[in-house]
Amino acid sequence: MERNDRRKMSRLFSFLLLLAPIPLQAQKSLGPCEACELMFQEMPARLSWSTQISDAAEPGEALTISGTIYKPDGKTPAAGIILYVYHTDERGYYSPAKGQTSSHRHGHLRGWMKTDTQGRYRFTTIRPGAYPSRRAAQHIHPILLEPSGQYYYIDEYLFDDDPLLTADERSRQEKRGGSGIIHLTKNQQGVWEGTRDIILGSNVPGYR
Repeated sequence: MERNDRRKMSRLFSFLLLLAPIPLQAQKSLGPCEACELMFQEMPARLSWSTQISDAAEPGEALTISGTIYKPDGKTPAAGIILYVYHTDERGYYSPAKGQTSSHRHGHLRGWMKTDTQGRYRFTTIRPGAYPSRRAAQHIHPILLEPSGQYYYIDEYLFDDDPLLTADERSRQEKRGGSGIIHLTKNQQGVWEGTRDIILGSNVPGYR
């Protein structure tokens, strides 16, 4: 086989790995992860690196978050990583969709991405509301699923302009996957935009 043919075959194999589903029997939670298994409920069979979570009728301010997921060295983009996120609606509730059953605890604002060969991910949704008690800052829950089958939570997405994000709250962040506190800006279309890069296994106990 010619060298160019081998390179083409290698690229094709890498692409097919990105599309291949992770066998259910191989999935294993890395440490305690409350209700993380719900990420597998209603997960689409095929995933893109970019997803739209909320539709045009969803009340709230539009928000787009993007970034790159890196291997543990913090430099090499990690392909084929599934990122699952879920969050409250504008009122601060995990409101389920009509007919939603097994995953209702996560509400209807939830979505999945699978990083491309450049490690990229992006999701568009609405800015979540704080809990009605106003004791917790606005946040988005993220869970990572690696090709090995291990999955684990990382620090929530938090927003540095949120008045509920106190100094005490900032100090209690574990920085799992890196810092989850991001800066948001509004573009000309009125959409909040933010960036967060993630490092696999960073500050995750027991990670190999």
